[in-house]
Amino acid sequence: MFSSIFSTSPPVDPKAPNFRPVSEAFKEDELFGELTPKDTEWACAGGFITETQTFYTTTEDGMSLMCQVIHSSVGVWYPTIQFTCKWHNPKTGETVWKSLNVSNFVTPPPGLDKRSSKADEFSITHKEAPGTDFPESYIISANLATDLQIGIEISRPASVPGWKLGKGENGGFSYFGANPASPEGYVVHRFWPRFHATGHFIHKGQANVVKGPGMFVHAIQGMRPNLVATAWNFANFQSDENGGVSAIQMEFTTTEAHGKHGSGSGGVAVNVGSLVVGGKLVCVTGETKWTKDESPASNVVCRASHAKHTFDKDTGYQKPRELLFEWAGPSVLPGQSGNYSAKLLTDVGDVENPKGLIEKVDVLAEIPYVIKVAVNYVAGTKPFIYQWFNPGTLTITEPGSDKPVEIDGMFYNEATFIS
Repeated sequence: MFSSIFSTSPPVDPKAPNFRPVSEAFKEDELFGELTPKDTEWACAGGFITETQTFYTTTEDGMSLMCQVIHSSVGVWYPTIQFTCKWHNPKTGETVWKSLNVSNFVTPPPGLDKRSSKADEFSITHKEAPGTDFPESYIISANLATDLQIGIEISRPASVPGWKLGKGENGGFSYFGANPASPEGYVVHRFWPRFHATGHFIHKGQANVVKGPGMFVHAIQGMRPNLVATAWNFANFQSDENGGVSAIQMEFTTTEAHGKHGSGSGGVAVNVGSLVVGGKLVCVTGETKWTKDESPASNVVCRASHAKHTFDKDTGYQKPRELLFEWAGPSVLPGQSGNYSAKLLTDVGDVENPKGLIEKVDVLAEIPYVIKVAVNYVAGTKPFIYQWFNPGTLTITEPGSDKPVEIDGMFYNEATFIS
């Protein structure tokens, strides 16, 4: 546990940096940090820490499936573990949502390492097959209700390694606090930017085929969630065109307490992402946007922008009507130099006429009561998550070319507002 996790004491120098984003910690040629087995092991740390493993699948017939395990610690209390899933059919508008607290959570299960986990209601088993086209996979089996079962296998292609932003043990980590040797907290993400899923989602006795691409993220918020960020953006584009294409982003914006020049200089946006083109990981990128200090121009771009806002009286937030996602960075393919870049603009409609809206998630209605009280989430925060799933077109420009290529696929994205 971090020694200063409960401390609110300011640094000696009030303008000393008290936040160190991962997006500024590495040089351009060090952005791609290939995952080690330890990176995706469950940490299950104590203190006010939330850890998740989330699998997003886009099926060949245009459905969306999300499966997630949430390990939430609340100080001295025992952790709460949830399994959540959401199945969405955009053709009918049907959404199946289930979240339950599980019993007897264990990691590692007997005979496995801590990349695997199990409880009475589910098991997630990590398997390795070195030297094959799919060198590692997860098998997810869940019995969530009498009318809801899941059985799928998630396989990572050998040509698409998992990544974190930055090489080495500190890759992926953004640190909070004035003293980097003893941080107040951290945020870290590790990704499989593209996988292949096969299996079934069984609801009310009907077996829905799950087959198609997706992405996986293992994330840890090593601090109370309401102290980490005021907002999040998440992007997941998947297409089977051009040999397989994906574009993903994860962005969070800090509170005003953490900034480049100490407390009060915050609102710093940290964004990490990647591109898969032709079935290969070609670019890993990240960008920092210092709200109160202009960031220098760079060849490395990773940003999410909201446009044409509409006030949503249901949530109290200015909901975007359009979102623009941008990527740019050096090629990570062996023997290839130059930069990749990509853009995706999505129209999600207004409040009265939404486009592709799956749900507006009232987070306070979903998290367990004990976490709500312990984290004091209700004090001045009202977190909502907008979730959308739409057809999308990703425009890619490859190194050495000035002719963009348009790729059609399905685009899942989220915009989270916390305060």
